[in-house]
Amino acid sequence: VQPQVALFGKKDYQQLMVLRNMSRQLALPIAIVGGETVRAADGLALSSRNGYLSPGERAEAPRLYRLLQRIATAVAAGDADFGRLEADAAAELDRNGWRTDYVALRRQADLQPPRSPDDGPLVVLAASRLGSARLIDNVEIPACDGR
Repeated sequence: VQPQVALFGKKDYQQLMVLRNMSRQLALPIAIVGGETVRAADGLALSSRNGYLSPGERAEAPRLYRLLQRIATAVAAGDADFGRLEADAAAELDRNGWRTDYVALRRQADLQPPRSPDDGPLVVLAASRLGSARLIDNVEIPACDGR
């Protein structure tokens, strides 16, 4: 078969970008389409990994998404201190029992570090362990033209 479209979720943003770039580099005649992350009412990205969370950890887990939203809002408002935003979010997670692998602002197009808030569109990505579960999430930040 030769599909024309392949659908992948945006929850694992890095994987989606690898597949898009691989498809483009190999000149495959297929459109790679990213589907929006499905979330619980409290914002937690739905994942089979959530089953590893204790009730207390499950109550804490939405903090990851809230922090990513906070960073996205700050960047959209013009905050260009990306290192501080990343470090503050990781520190807040770790103060609350997480073991953070990374919180990172990147350009959506190539996942490289941005130079400024208008070097977008951007995405803020995170991976952190809560109990035995390694949770990943991201929030896209639209381009901030005209600043």
